[in-house]
Amino acid sequence: MSVQNLQTFDPFADEGDPLNEGGGSTEVGTSEYIHIRIQQRNGRKTLTTLQGLPKQYDPKKLLKAFKKEFACNGTLVEDEKMGQVIQLQGDQRTKIFTFLVDNGLEKTTIKVHGF
Repeated sequence: MSVQNLQTFDPFADEGDPLNEGGGSTEVGTSEYIHIRIQQRNGRKTLTTLQGLPKQYDPKKLLKAFKKEFACNGTLVEDEKMGQVIQLQGDQRTKIFTFLVDNGLEKTTIKVHGF
């Protein structure tokens, strides 16, 4: 007697999600959405991350503009799964969203996550 179904399946994973290794068929960096997330650090400190930028945008220039516009510090992190991720200090979700929309990106391509 042999067991046929030994494949792992995540029922809570979104189909086509680039963060999901097994279920999605899309490559890293070719996602159609730009994700803006917030992460809790220690105490009341937070960190805002921006990932999924299209290839035509330079992340270094964008980071420099964010830091100057929002008066916060930030860094560019290279992640093996998500590609280049921009990290900013503080809760900058709404500011990043309005900045990107004012500079020509569509609202439907930007997803803002948070708590």
